[in-house]
Amino acid sequence: MFSYFINKLGYALLTLFGVVTVIFLLFTLLPGDPAQMMLGQNETEEQLKSVRKKYGFDQPISTQYLYYINDLSPISFHSTNSDDFSYYDPKKYSGFILFSTKNSVSILKLPYLRESFQKNGKDVSQVIEETLPNTAILAVSAISIAIFLGILFGVISALTKDKWADRLIQLISTLGMSVPSFFSAILFAWLFGYVLHEFTNLNMTGSLYEVDDFGEGKFIQWKNLILPSIVLGIRPLAVVTQLMRNSLLEVLSQDYIRTAKAKGLSMYQIIRKHALKNALNPVVTAISGWFASMLAGAVFVEYIFGWNGLGKEIVDALNTLDLPIIMGAVVVIASMFILINILVDIIYGWLDPRIRV
Repeated sequence: MFSYFINKLGYALLTLFGVVTVIFLLFTLLPGDPAQMMLGQNETEEQLKSVRKKYGFDQPISTQYLYYINDLSPISFHSTNSDDFSYYDPKKYSGFILFSTKNSVSILKLPYLRESFQKNGKDVSQVIEETLPNTAILAVSAISIAIFLGILFGVISALTKDKWADRLIQLISTLGMSVPSFFSAILFAWLFGYVLHEFTNLNMTGSLYEVDDFGEGKFIQWKNLILPSIVLGIRPLAVVTQLMRNSLLEVLSQDYIRTAKAKGLSMYQIIRKHALKNALNPVVTAISGWFASMLAGAVFVEYIFGWNGLGKEIVDALNTLDLPIIMGAVVVIASMFILINILVDIIYGWLDPRIRV
């Protein structure tokens, strides 16, 4: 089991290294001068030179890449020369000093995602820290809806195979998988937040936290979570329903199920005690993948509903060409996606030793 864990961990690190490399090259090789993006249209040549030197834009691409990897690495090496881009600034690199020499210092730290171009030098990690919890709440709510309703509909569909209920559920599932999330978001916002607002009391847009009109601070508005979580959960709900139906039909055709029926067990007892647990394996796989992808797929849903999460922050950063926020957000999402999938693989290896082989 230990060697299996090490192999999966090594695979995760290599995958993350590849993702970071692609992200860096993709955004670094974009046309345009990052210094001009930061300063706007009223810059002077001296200001441009100062910004390029401060952020390392005057360095070759290979050197910038090494600096970027060094900033993301938990163990990093920095110069003690204040004129160097990799200068160790305790305000910027918060961590523990491992060792130091006259010209360099090595520290143990959290990954440093650099500073925003447009938010007055605000740390990208702070921006992500403020927005990621909202996205996580939205993703957890959406996947919870998908799990509960998907398993329920899948069981009903399997038990009523080829009947009207089964066909209706299959039709709805097919529509759920085929309709894009941004279209569903627009449709739900208009229908339930505008046309039927008098009956639903739901808003077309709104985030988890709203500012009080009388200046008494923020308050939680849970009803704003309903529409975006339903829209975000439609596609995984359709997938879970289909997988649950097919898996349960396969399990119900096994010999031990026929034996259970011969013993006089009711269908409810067979489903609850025997079939359901064995039919959940492909569903668990789908749920883990969908939950990780929701963190990235929430971009359009958050933007349309005005949900102040990481997805909306990415869209705003794209509009203003705030490259550090875009790169940092993509790195965080990719890391979470890889971590979740690796954890699922490890759990599978623990539950079923055959997978480790």
